[in-house]
Amino acid sequence: MLRKTTFPILKVSILVISMLLAMLLSSCASDEKKTDTAEATFNLAQEYEKDERYEEAIKKYSEVKNKYPYSQFATRAELAIADVYFKQESYGEAQINYQTFRELHPTHAQIDYVVFRTGLSFYQQLPETIDRDLSLATDAINLFDELNQKYPQSAHLKEAQEKKAEALKKLAEKEDYVGDFYFKRKIYDSALLRYEFLVTNYPKLGLDEKAIARAYYAATKVNDTVKAKKYRDMLKAQFPNSKELSSIKAIVEDKVQD
Repeated sequence: MLRKTTFPILKVSILVISMLLAMLLSSCASDEKKTDTAEATFNLAQEYEKDERYEEAIKKYSEVKNKYPYSQFATRAELAIADVYFKQESYGEAQINYQTFRELHPTHAQIDYVVFRTGLSFYQQLPETIDRDLSLATDAINLFDELNQKYPQSAHLKEAQEKKAEALKKLAEKEDYVGDFYFKRKIYDSALLRYEFLVTNYPKLGLDEKAIARAYYAATKVNDTVKAKKYRDMLKAQFPNSKELSSIKAIVEDKVQD
């Protein structure tokens, strides 16, 4: 029985493979026919992008840019390449391409979008944990601020402001993390510097009470009575019912003169 059915199955398999190859060759030939003009190539790239065939889309957009540099589609392709990199979460590549686009086309009609997306690309490269390098947060914030200053009517302003707030919170948490590192090890001079920086540069992000209290405590530990009084009074004024103040007050109050 097995011998009788082997050949029919084999014939069917060969037929199916032949049909698939024919379809693939036909598709390739069809795609080649679609790329004989800048518009046709650009449209094919858009089809690839829509189908999430991102590498192929980038290749075709690049072909438009390089093969038809004076076409109206060339500039559109440059921006589309950055967008595709962003879609596939290659944020470093997206950032570079947005920056390059901006340098080449500073007066483009969508330049506010380019500024926003550049900032967002920086933001998306931030690590998930605050104990790692957060320097890209500053780049993102600077671009979000630029969007606000130069393009206050931009449709992307609201999201930019939201992302800026999130980036600032990450930076604030990083300062708090480092301050705590020194505080727990009783390196109070370094802890004081970190908490002061946090209070001055990242206010109203939910970390003020603790940072001010620890700055107050650290200042007393390094015998800086001027700063100790400053942060004690600040804590009293902003958080009169502070538990942080109550816990520290018994320890250090006698060292601070009104």
